[in-house]
Amino acid sequence: MKQKLYHGSKGQSIVELTLLTPLLLAALYIPADFGIAFYTAHLVQNATREAARIGASMNPFDHTTVENEATKRLPTGRFANPSVTASLDSGNPTCMRRVLVTVSGTYSPFLYQLINLVVPGANVSNTISITRSTAMRFDSQPLTNTGTC
Repeated sequence: MKQKLYHGSKGQSIVELTLLTPLLLAALYIPADFGIAFYTAHLVQNATREAARIGASMNPFDHTTVENEATKRLPTGRFANPSVTASLDSGNPTCMRRVLVTVSGTYSPFLYQLINLVVPGANVSNTISITRSTAMRFDSQPLTNTGTC
């Protein structure tokens, strides 16, 4: 038996596909974009950890070298405006001293930029702030305390 086609329904499937495709792509891209942001934050944390390890084993401590090592390990791409600081706390030299490395910057999700371009008047923030720090015991100090801390 031959199916009857109605004159008004020939392009209905194309119209439905055209209307739903952007919504489906956005629904699939949102988790991927936030996953990339999470992965970028993870890489920033690894960079601070590696730089703190390097700084903890230095004798004498040089904050410029530690900051450069952290900068070399930062992810490239959407992680922008990185700010790296490294310091050795200035406590009693016979007590537990720590190396502290802090990295902060911004991540720019592509979807937010796309929303600002496509939707007129949309005021969506197009950056996510990422800040990570690591503190490690400074190795070049006495193993026992010789005085009060």
